[in-house]
Amino acid sequence: MVLASAGPGPIPDSVTNDDVDWSSFALPEDTRHNVAKGERIGSVLLGAALVGLGVQRRDRLGLVSALFGGYFIARGATGHCYLYDALGVSTGSADAVLAPWHRDDVTGRAATVNARKSVLVEHEVTIDRPREQLFAFWRDFENLPRFMDHLVSVRVDSPTRSHWVAKAPAGRTVEWDAEIVNEVPNEIIAWKSIRDADVANAGAVNFSDAPGGHGTIVRVRMDYEPPAGRLGAMLAHFTEEEPDRQIREDLLRLKQLMESGVIRSPAGRSGGTPSAGGTRLE
Repeated sequence: MVLASAGPGPIPDSVTNDDVDWSSFALPEDTRHNVAKGERIGSVLLGAALVGLGVQRRDRLGLVSALFGGYFIARGATGHCYLYDALGVSTGSADAVLAPWHRDDVTGRAATVNARKSVLVEHEVTIDRPREQLFAFWRDFENLPRFMDHLVSVRVDSPTRSHWVAKAPAGRTVEWDAEIVNEVPNEIIAWKSIRDADVANAGAVNFSDAPGGHGTIVRVRMDYEPPAGRLGAMLAHFTEEEPDRQIREDLLRLKQLMESGVIRSPAGRSGGTPSAGGTRLE
């Protein structure tokens, strides 16, 4: 996957002959395509078969078949799948998920996450504290293990570089170096992993005023490559190791810490915060 800094280019309203060369069925890939070439060809062939079946039957089932066939033909012709959009998935070019018109919160052009292997996580929480306070607390990355149970440590090496250690299954740990690629004080911190990360990841945390002046909305969006691939991500869904669940719970702990000054973990919970005294905001 690529983090793009270039401005968004023109997006045509419809597919033209320049987009698909039907004479040779050469399907060009660009950053609008989140469906791979081979999959596009298969979609068109499947769609044509379903439309043909619908024409032959000329009944209600045939109508449904023709409608689905039309969808698959359009999917193959345009190289765009709305279901993939919703899931944050791409089998097409590496730019498809983090293209500037698809993700407006990340900048900086350097490959870090493979779009074909990555999983998108997105959560937000409203915290009754000013943006400036929350941004400053998060920007000091060494604060993050205080409410992120899966983090062992974060070491700040420079104003833009840091080293991260996180828990992994079977009592192991994973490590990576991260670089800030976009920062707007009190608004956004965007990052990407660099070098040979154990878990390649990229994303951003946004801070915006909540409606009515009632605190701050903290939103995290992250793409990561599961070490065991998408199958590993599906299996992690049934454990406490799933990043989607971790981020959601981390944000709730941040809310508790910033609003009450202390995180109290349930008794018997495995994690970085003690079950008795909790973690205090100092």
